[in-house]
Amino acid sequence: MNSPREFVIVLSLWAAVGIAPSAVARELPDFTQLVERQGQAVVNINASSARGREGGVPGLDENDPMFDFFRRMIPRHPPITPRDRDSERAVGSGFIVSADGYILTNTHVVDRAGEIVVSLADKREFGARLIGADKRTDVAVLKIEAQDLPTVRLGDASRLKVGEWVAAIGSPFGFEQTVTAGIVSAKGRSLPEETLVPFIQTDVAINPGNSGGPLFNLKGEVVGINSQIYSRTGGFMGLSFAIPIDVAMDVQSRLRQDGRVQRGRIGVAIQEVTRELAESFGLAQAEGALVSSVEAASPAERAGVRQGDVILKFDGRGVANSVELPRLVGSVRPGTQVAMAVWRQRNVRELVVQVGEIKEEASSVTAPARWAGKGLATNRFGLVVAEPSGDQRRQLNLESGVVVEQAQGPAARAEMRRGDAILAYVAGGQQTPIRSVAQFNQLIAAQGKARLLTLLVSRGPMPNFVSLRADD
Repeated sequence: MNSPREFVIVLSLWAAVGIAPSAVARELPDFTQLVERQGQAVVNINASSARGREGGVPGLDENDPMFDFFRRMIPRHPPITPRDRDSERAVGSGFIVSADGYILTNTHVVDRAGEIVVSLADKREFGARLIGADKRTDVAVLKIEAQDLPTVRLGDASRLKVGEWVAAIGSPFGFEQTVTAGIVSAKGRSLPEETLVPFIQTDVAINPGNSGGPLFNLKGEVVGINSQIYSRTGGFMGLSFAIPIDVAMDVQSRLRQDGRVQRGRIGVAIQEVTRELAESFGLAQAEGALVSSVEAASPAERAGVRQGDVILKFDGRGVANSVELPRLVGSVRPGTQVAMAVWRQRNVRELVVQVGEIKEEASSVTAPARWAGKGLATNRFGLVVAEPSGDQRRQLNLESGVVVEQAQGPAARAEMRRGDAILAYVAGGQQTPIRSVAQFNQLIAAQGKARLLTLLVSRGPMPNFVSLRADD
């Protein structure tokens, strides 16, 4: 409320609909007991690569008159954004999971740190040892030499419901034991380059320094580790993401046992099965993971997986969508033989793959080449194609195929672009390689009045299946 008058207006509205203010207050969650019981197990983490100047105030110059005022408020923990790799010091949060001093936090909080200091809620400080860190899930395990420490209660992230109240305790901007609250906005979110974690999305205020802290449900159980925010400013904008606690605990168990996390891989590039693609491949519903390419000499190739297969089951578990497959494969220890079911040419086939080990590797995607269109008339799917030149063949590494000159209407809606290479025509789950413009146009003409067209399209290093639906 911004003024007493606004408060009176709200009270009047409640009265008009027959709701007493006391009844509304009873519906709001009370986090006081949660904080009292669980807050003692939340810690502040100060990780430094080298000793630097103490203190610091975000957004203020040292000559600003307010600098000294805020420096006295935050004298010990400079609020530097944890993901700033060039900074000498980073602050974050964590929580104690065992009474003998094991602590969970984010990898990006302690990555490359030469010294890690953990501050408890009772103001004691301990030097911490890094037991292990996993960059792919952003989970790290620390150990301090102490006994009889307070610990958090662990919950079940799978039982969370969208709309449920949750709370975070951490050290945003170095302010220790700060509590923020909100609701679960979504579950199972997949973020770019973070395909192994089904993130919990919330609107809980998370800021630099909250990273690695716990996300609690109303029972006072930890259901996640606060890890990332979506922001265009560097500050909180209403979108926060937490690692489910079951994922984090599995990682910490492997780190404590082996010092690293081994993950499986089979060597395929996949994409989502849309309703149009499901129709093209003869699937009754849009499910599974569509294989857009198979790596040479990979476990998948040795098992007989082909481009255009739709993986429906892996290790006895259904693959509802493409996001689930990397998590299922990654959870299998390398060397294990696993049964998988694929959809190929309108039939289910059973394959057995010996899972390999995923490697830490940097990926690079080159921008697609572009050429000026010639203003030619498009076909009913909005496409004009041309034979690739020698330079285009070399740039796109093409053995065959045609290049898109114009993409309008249905093609534009399917996000096809000038410069895309069309490699194959797909019908009934079977692929016909495209050899020339004339052949491509004949295949389009042979479709008659059929409104759905599915193509294998290359843009950058990985091909994808794309479905276009013609206008009525």
